[in-house]
Amino acid sequence: MITNTGLCVPSHIKYHITGQHPNLSNVIKGCCVSTSIILYYKGDFLTRVLATGTFDLLHPGHVLYLGEARALGDNLYVIVARDSMINHKPKPITPEDQRLTMVNALEIVDRAILGSETDMFEPLKKIKPDIVAIGYDQTYDIKELETNLKEHGFDAKVVRINISKTCELCSSGKIIKKVIERYS
Repeated sequence: MITNTGLCVPSHIKYHITGQHPNLSNVIKGCCVSTSIILYYKGDFLTRVLATGTFDLLHPGHVLYLGEARALGDNLYVIVARDSMINHKPKPITPEDQRLTMVNALEIVDRAILGSETDMFEPLKKIKPDIVAIGYDQTYDIKELETNLKEHGFDAKVVRINISKTCELCSSGKIIKKVIERYS
């Protein structure tokens, strides 16, 4: 922690306060740190990135996707799909609470939460993302998703992460297939 005018400021945002962040270079540099500046800063200057997925059998492909998403902004929020909402592929092997624990354990993730049981846009009300990052294999149409986001009151840009990892076990499906081969 650093202190300025009696206010404790976490050291991980020190570079933002001293004006080294590109969005803040002319806003806070040389100013006294006050509670109102910090609150304004936290709400208006950080770019919130949202990534979503099932994250079953966590593997290097997931880590690559989340790392690329993290690089798009300052905070990475992840919505882990609920078992009940997964209809486009087989249900996950790993229960949703364990998948959530695994994603939250990743250093690149600021916060992971479970998705809604009924409305995929519900959790976004708390997150208020600036960017929604979708993976190379996620079937969303970018324009359609941006339109749906706007209809639900979110002004977020959708970015597709087009790169993928090409290792032997870089997908949950490949891991499951390998386990079946080995143990059958």
